[in-house]
Amino acid sequence: MAARSVSFDADAHFMETGVESPLDEDRVHDSFTQLIHEQSRDLSHTETMEMNSFDLEEETRDDFPSLSCADSCAGVPEEAELTDPLVETCWSTATLRVLSSMPSRTIGRSRGAILSQYYNRTMQMCRRRQSRPSIRSFSRSARPSICGYRVETDAANFDREENKRERLVNNLQNLSENDRVRMLRAIPLSLHEKRELRLSALRKPGRSFSRNEIPCCSQLKYYIIIAFRHSWYSWLSFLSSLQLWQTALKRVSGRFGTGVLSYFVFLRTLLFFNVFLLLVLCLFLVVPQAVRPPSLSASPHLYGLELLTGAGYFADSVMYYGYYSNYTLTKACNGARNQTSCGFHLSYNMPLAYFFTIGAAFFITCIILVYSMSKSFGQSFRIDRSKGLLAMKVFCSWDFKVTKKSSVRLQRENISIQLKELVAEVNRKEVKSSLLQRLSAFSIQLLAWTICVGSTAGCAYAIYCFSEHMHKDLQIRVRSSSNTKESLLLKEASLLALPVAVSSINLLLPGFFNTVAWMEEYDSPSKRNYVAIFRNLMLKVSLLGVLCYHWLGRVALEPKSVGLECWESFVGQELYRFLLMDFIFTSLDTFFGEFLWRLFSQRVLKKERKPVFDIARNVLELIYGQTIAWLGLLFTPLLPVVQVIKLLFLFYMKKTSLMRNCQAPRKPWRASQMTTFFITLLCFPSFLGAAVCVTYTMWTIKPSASCGPFQGLNTMFQAGKKWVEQLAKDNPRLTWLTWAHTYLVENPFFLFLAAGIFLIVIYFHSQVVDGQRKIIELLQEQIENEGEDKKFLITRLQTIHEQKRPFSPRRVRGASQESSFS
Repeated sequence: MAARSVSFDADAHFMETGVESPLDEDRVHDSFTQLIHEQSRDLSHTETMEMNSFDLEEETRDDFPSLSCADSCAGVPEEAELTDPLVETCWSTATLRVLSSMPSRTIGRSRGAILSQYYNRTMQMCRRRQSRPSIRSFSRSARPSICGYRVETDAANFDREENKRERLVNNLQNLSENDRVRMLRAIPLSLHEKRELRLSALRKPGRSFSRNEIPCCSQLKYYIIIAFRHSWYSWLSFLSSLQLWQTALKRVSGRFGTGVLSYFVFLRTLLFFNVFLLLVLCLFLVVPQAVRPPSLSASPHLYGLELLTGAGYFADSVMYYGYYSNYTLTKACNGARNQTSCGFHLSYNMPLAYFFTIGAAFFITCIILVYSMSKSFGQSFRIDRSKGLLAMKVFCSWDFKVTKKSSVRLQRENISIQLKELVAEVNRKEVKSSLLQRLSAFSIQLLAWTICVGSTAGCAYAIYCFSEHMHKDLQIRVRSSSNTKESLLLKEASLLALPVAVSSINLLLPGFFNTVAWMEEYDSPSKRNYVAIFRNLMLKVSLLGVLCYHWLGRVALEPKSVGLECWESFVGQELYRFLLMDFIFTSLDTFFGEFLWRLFSQRVLKKERKPVFDIARNVLELIYGQTIAWLGLLFTPLLPVVQVIKLLFLFYMKKTSLMRNCQAPRKPWRASQMTTFFITLLCFPSFLGAAVCVTYTMWTIKPSASCGPFQGLNTMFQAGKKWVEQLAKDNPRLTWLTWAHTYLVENPFFLFLAAGIFLIVIYFHSQVVDGQRKIIELLQEQIENEGEDKKFLITRLQTIHEQKRPFSPRRVRGASQESSFS
């Protein structure tokens, strides 16, 4: 076996492990000091002998070229010689001398490498190799040092190597079992050679450390360390098991790939966002108001339709804006005649709490979104070539700690689908088309986009006209004095018309977009998904823009015309209806579009094909629902409860339908940047639009005069100003708060400045990541060029040496003899 020259520092390895040895490490390492010094002397002496013998070898090689070629180039196929310029028939001594002095061939004179060379040299002597190996027998990326290949024929050298191996075995034998295993792991040898060393150390009789020789305090310390380590690993395993839907996500990834997995990961992210909003709003708004409820009139009867409309019985509850008080909540002194005997009493300013809780919820959500998007940018735009990832996935992806059959099956399926995606990405080639073909494809895509944009604009205009018609119809119903039960139920049922119309468009139009996309014939599945996402996003944004104009431009400005005393609660009810109808229509789409289509395809059409999970449509439905939830924070503080319940039902419903009714994509593709793209869409069109609408409402629109925490104020922002003025009045030292509130809070310049800073941070982070990516690409290209330069230089060096090789008398005589024979 050829000697290896590998850089491996045993001391560094043990420092990284951080595990204290029962024996003194200096004592263990000092036992190898003499061997290391001997090896260093042998290396220097051998290099001197080799350099002195190069001249003699060169003359011999020059005089007898046929023998040198036969010895050094035996066993090389002709195909390799034709394809690889580095595979030559013979190498000159000058070329080998230059190669042996290259830094990449002389690295590895560390302790670990020297320890590994002891046993390798012994095995080399046992095999009695008499010829110098050729450089072509090793891979280009990890060729060992040429200085290590020399002929060992002296019996004294053989005995010395045997003694070194014997002393190595003795040192291993003197260690405890744990230290012996750790030392063998530190030596860069093959598993077979390590096994032979371990068996030799076990078979040889000698001194071994028993448990009785270790002091009691040390044993107790090691037992505590082991117990603590087992407890820590158990705790980590428990925390890993607490991750929400971890097993389900692995099963989805193993069967359907990373594209479908990105949808469910995004759904889980939205669930965490809404749980956070629910906790904040319940802790600072809902619970204090529920403890001290206001005095209201008797609630109407519950007919059942309120579950769909959100009106009637639920109108006067903590769910909506109009229920919350506009005064400071205080704890009454029960049983105390004198007010001063109560001592310190609790007070809670509800208008101020409502204002700052909504503002803090949006601000913290913005921070989390910006951080998530920046982190996702850094993770997804890394330079990871598919070939390198494929090699890592093949050799390094299996987790050997997995023992359960179900876990092994999930891991096998997951690795299998990821390998398919990587292979498909490696094999994907850009098809070069002619100018006529490119013009034809551009014309078809332009026609498809024109159809999609036109249909979106038509639907948005239809919703605008229908919302105006429903607004006028509500005005007519208010003017009529009919208060019968049937008229009230019909009035509440008419409130569902607009949500049903919008949800119907959201259900049908994405299917029309998919039909139009068939004629475009995109080669890349990822490109097809991105195009579908943009078209669905265009539809959702258009519809939400029309609805926001309807609520803030019609209902909020003229609430008396439709008989509303609290227009904020009415807008909250509308948002509740839209969120509920979106969930109902999504369930219908799952049942009819996936389950019934699978039955129809298998039993009527007699085909085994199943529908493919529509990632673009389902992701945009999630973003649409989350936008409605953010819009409703101001008007419906308990709307995150509805969103959390909806997401929980949606996850299990989609997962069950996916497993039973859908099939994996026919063309595997790797969704390397889908999660980043989803977070970006959630931040900019969704969250930014909702934040602008809520800020506009709190800044400019006058709140209702008879309900809510801000009644009697011109704008909701004045609640903070009144509180600051009261503080300055009670304590003259705090007069600076009035100035700060006027110029920092009420002035919109600082709000836009903060938003601009966030956008600049995101932009610069993306630019830094993009610059790093370009630098890494240049470095990788430079590494490839360096490899090509090495090949070129080695080939040129060999060619120049052959041209300048001197003709000795023996070679001339041999050439004359060959000419005479011919």
